[in-house]
Amino acid sequence: MRNVAGLSTTDAQKSSDMLLKCRYIDEITGNRGIVFATGTPVSNSMTELFTMMRYLQHDTLQKKGLAHFDCWASTFGETTTAIELAPEGTGYRARTRFSKFFNLPELMNMFKEVADIKTSDQLNLPVPKAIYHNEVTQPTEIQQGMVKELSERASKIHTGTVDPSIDNMLKVTSDGRKLGLDQRIINPDLPDDPMSKVNLCVDNIFRIWEDSKADRLTQLVFSDLSTPKKQTQTDKIAAKSVSAEVHGIAESIDVPTESVFTVYEDIRDKLIARGVPKSEIAFIHDADTEVKKKDLFAKVRSGTVRVLIGSTQKMGAGTNVQDKLIALHDLVCPWRPGDLAQRAGRIVRQGNMNPEVHIYRYVTEQTFDAYSWQTVENKQKFISQIMTSKSPVRSCDDVDETALSYAEIKALCAGDERIKEKMDLDVDVARLKLMKASHQSQQFRLEDNLLKHFPEQIEQNKGYIAGFEADMLILAEHPHPTDGFAGMEVRGDLLTDKDNAGAAILETFKDAKGMEPVPIGIYRGFTMVLTLEDFGRDYILTLKGKMSHRVELSKDVRGNLIRIDNVLNSMEKRKQTVQEKLDNLYAQLEAAKAEIGKPFPQEEELRIKSARLAELNAELNIDDRTPIEQTVGEEEVVAKSARPSVLAQLKAPLRQEPSDKPKQKNKEQEI
Repeated sequence: MRNVAGLSTTDAQKSSDMLLKCRYIDEITGNRGIVFATGTPVSNSMTELFTMMRYLQHDTLQKKGLAHFDCWASTFGETTTAIELAPEGTGYRARTRFSKFFNLPELMNMFKEVADIKTSDQLNLPVPKAIYHNEVTQPTEIQQGMVKELSERASKIHTGTVDPSIDNMLKVTSDGRKLGLDQRIINPDLPDDPMSKVNLCVDNIFRIWEDSKADRLTQLVFSDLSTPKKQTQTDKIAAKSVSAEVHGIAESIDVPTESVFTVYEDIRDKLIARGVPKSEIAFIHDADTEVKKKDLFAKVRSGTVRVLIGSTQKMGAGTNVQDKLIALHDLVCPWRPGDLAQRAGRIVRQGNMNPEVHIYRYVTEQTFDAYSWQTVENKQKFISQIMTSKSPVRSCDDVDETALSYAEIKALCAGDERIKEKMDLDVDVARLKLMKASHQSQQFRLEDNLLKHFPEQIEQNKGYIAGFEADMLILAEHPHPTDGFAGMEVRGDLLTDKDNAGAAILETFKDAKGMEPVPIGIYRGFTMVLTLEDFGRDYILTLKGKMSHRVELSKDVRGNLIRIDNVLNSMEKRKQTVQEKLDNLYAQLEAAKAEIGKPFPQEEELRIKSARLAELNAELNIDDRTPIEQTVGEEEVVAKSARPSVLAQLKAPLRQEPSDKPKQKNKEQEI
């Protein structure tokens, strides 16, 4: 499967190595020797679910003919084409992505053979409530100019006029993300915009720091870009080797030392200038050993360090500093939804003393921030379809509540009002379609229950009640005499002594060879048969009347007789249980009759929003061209489209008939 965005066809040596080891362990343990434990089994790409199944369900995939990814993908997925912002942030384009699932119940049933999925709504842990704040800033004129320059660079790369070693889309993407954070990362000499998202973040950090002085509450700041540069050992040795004379010359001519701008140091310096003690601000990068990291985390938990700045990689999973955390700041959008989940997991966590916490996400409009949040939303779509506690519908391409906040942020970034409206409608229509699909599935289940399930269950339970009543009459006709024993027939012998009867039952154990029932006698009007079950461990005695009454036997002579009588005497209680189940089935039947045929309550809202979305799609498709095509004149585009197709010429018939042949040609061209 090629030319689908988001699908990588390469592999890694360590991954292949683990697959081989998993296969080996499966062979020697009968597929029972491997356990994977993770909070984000699908963190970035849809291919990860197939990869997980390859590791843990290789034989299952082989049996079902799904061992190759294309077979798996054609069974459970579909590529969809949608309009999205171009990476350079200035236009829109149609892009094919793998983001839709089919046959979800079967996929989840197969995956749950090895996966025990627990989501936060199932666990209901005592964690603080998260309040999200989307802080949007406007780009400066310099940033706007740079974004245009990025668009021009991207156009040149697409047309192949630039050597990939000089400039490529990876460099454009990297520069675009840096530009969205702060223009000084591109050039430290550029002015510091007082309204930038870094300064907005500093304002929020200082305000919260001041408001929470009494409780010494703490904050986390996440930025995966512009991290502090540590001086390497080589740099230190080189610095020591410089002679004192050279230092003296440098000082005498006042040569400025080169300084690299980092957002980390900029935030720290601004906070210190406002009065925050330097000892209360820390970088996670300074804790370069486990001992230092443990000590730093302890200081954050106690409130000694009140502002901790770091990246997702160093401050994500395993960072337990939640005790006093009141706020978390996302300066940069990560590429993976799993990273956002890991970040939020630092503060929305058990052990946090605050009932409510605040998560700030900072966005610079009309920059790469828009594309970054959109990418995360696309990835979250399919993850949410799989890692959910809800019952999966037959097909789904919706996002759940986790992804809605991503879509909201993405909408804030887009400059075109129509795109904003389209993004909102995309989310609303997808959500309503999922709700309608769930409603329809429920209606189908109700129909099945009314026509088949409930009648079958009711008749079955009526039969059970009649059987219990008949067996209770048999039992009443064969009571024990007062302070006596009713007697038991074993292998044709009538035994009136309890000990003899119990011993005779134990003697029959040698006749039982497996699941094939062996008749051994009669007791109180019930035929007794013996089976050996559970791989030869359990002897099961079944007393047969209208119903079957099973008793697990032991080596205790008198204990077996007590067990048999207890099972027979419990028939009244078992009949009551079945009667309660029957009453419940009648109640469910009436409730199903009341619910069947009810229309989808939000049908009108879905119709209106779907119609508006179709209008917007039609409007946007008018100018649905890539940035390169927009730079080419209309005449050139027309000329290009008017070129004769070699494939069409090859498929054209040798002679054209006046009536049927043109139609046949059109069909062939369509094929």
